[in-house]
Amino acid sequence: MNEIIKWPDDMKPGRSPIHFTNERDVAASVETTWSLLADTRAWPGFYPGIQHVRLLDGHETLSLGTRFETNLAGQDVFASVPEFEPMARIAWGGYPKLSEVSKVYHAWIITPTANGCHLWTGEMMKGPHWIDLEKKAPDVFWLTHEKLLGDLTKVAVARERVRSRSVTNEEI
Repeated sequence: MNEIIKWPDDMKPGRSPIHFTNERDVAASVETTWSLLADTRAWPGFYPGIQHVRLLDGHETLSLGTRFETNLAGQDVFASVPEFEPMARIAWGGYPKLSEVSKVYHAWIITPTANGCHLWTGEMMKGPHWIDLEKKAPDVFWLTHEKLLGDLTKVAVARERVRSRSVTNEEI
């Protein structure tokens, strides 16, 4: 997956002191899973710790170049979307407002499978703020992403069931 992601030069896996990946098969379609990742209003329902997302510059949805502010890992974060390929991949990168030199880049790849989709996510982090947090709890970021994938999967599967029932009811 690393060759698919357009990591910024200073955030490539070999150049970032914190690098982890998580992945999971999801029994929901690419469309359903994508709709959750691309809709920041849905994030508080599955993204650990996120309470709000504010899109900037008049944007109403995520797209290539969208800038936004959120609270992530207990921090107010400024970010933008440098990768956006609907139904396939998305990435956002940014920094906590209290430490612009502490950067993060979070990428997602969605691949269709026979039973739904495969969701892969990778994150690179660098800078004193993230390194200090990792020293206090070495697995905190990886574990948070495991929870994120688990919660996202539950929401996607539930949404898929609702859509399936709606389609079935329309056919009756």
